[in-house]
Amino acid sequence: MKKQENPFKFGTVVEGEYLTDRTNELKVVKSILNSENHLVLISPRRYGKTSLILKVAKETMRPLLFLNLESVTDKKDLALTLLKKLLALYPFEKLKFLLKNFRFAPTISMNALMDSIDISFVMKTNDDIVLDDVFTLMSKISNKDNRLIVVFDEFQQVDEIDKNLSKLLRSIMQMQQNINFIMLGSQESMMRTIFEKKKSPFYHFAELLSLKKIPREDFYTYLYERLSVFSDNYDISDTATKILDFTDCHPYYTQKLAFNIWEIMKDSTPNEDIVQTAISYSNDIHDMDYERLWSSFKNTDKKVLKYLSLNRKSEQNFSTIGIPISTTFSSLKRMAQSGILIKEGHYEIDDPFFAMWIKTRII
Repeated sequence: MKKQENPFKFGTVVEGEYLTDRTNELKVVKSILNSENHLVLISPRRYGKTSLILKVAKETMRPLLFLNLESVTDKKDLALTLLKKLLALYPFEKLKFLLKNFRFAPTISMNALMDSIDISFVMKTNDDIVLDDVFTLMSKISNKDNRLIVVFDEFQQVDEIDKNLSKLLRSIMQMQQNINFIMLGSQESMMRTIFEKKKSPFYHFAELLSLKKIPREDFYTYLYERLSVFSDNYDISDTATKILDFTDCHPYYTQKLAFNIWEIMKDSTPNEDIVQTAISYSNDIHDMDYERLWSSFKNTDKKVLKYLSLNRKSEQNFSTIGIPISTTFSSLKRMAQSGILIKEGHYEIDDPFFAMWIKTRII
């Protein structure tokens, strides 16, 4: 790493030297993927699920197929998208003979100029059969010594695609060989219902791992080592501590704040309020974004958000908000499902910058 390169990264998949160590989680995931078992990985958005899985796949040098179910519209679209990703992952010459076994033969056209693949099925197809054929193809193209890893992100959306998709997928996936399936999800209650409720088709289908915030000690070391190039002008220990006090070890927002602090340290004279300067800088940039977000909330949600911005770590007593408890918890549940709030023992605003914006602009 060059001295003047910013060692922090956010907003995209984090890899290599930018990835904060998750040693224990890496060992667990590798252990599961080295077996014939499957994995369910749950955490709020931007906790690093994707980065963790990509790191494991890269280290094991195994083929990886990644699909976000939020982009899927129906069962046929799921089959088409999976098939397109398979064709991008494996040479067509290796797949074309297996494609002859499809009960509804797909039409495949390749555009060499645009480096794209178009796939379609005839209108009158049985979508369940098409999906079954695609999964069978995945199983046949994979092998025991180099098993394919298939990742479904935001898996809690499965029943939004089709109310019978869970039952269909379970019946298909349990028959596949030489594949490790990984189901990622950001809505813990919904994911646990899918994989832990006895009447659910996916009951105990896979090992379940909940990804928490990075331990403070590990994150402190990560920050200290990367900011230490400025130790002649700044108290790096104090800076790293203040960063984590503000972000509460949230992976994404810690990277974001540290990135901005690095840029300020690099281009300015020593400033004892360096962390607050970086927070204010970010909130000034996103002021209009937060304004639009704030205006989208119901009055009940606004009252809950104002309370949480002031009571981030203290014991939460929602009865003081002045609205019925049932209404408050409906608001909490709604905002948790939309990703505005997270819950790790208690509810908190996911974005600490937004929480600070509420405190400084609204309250």
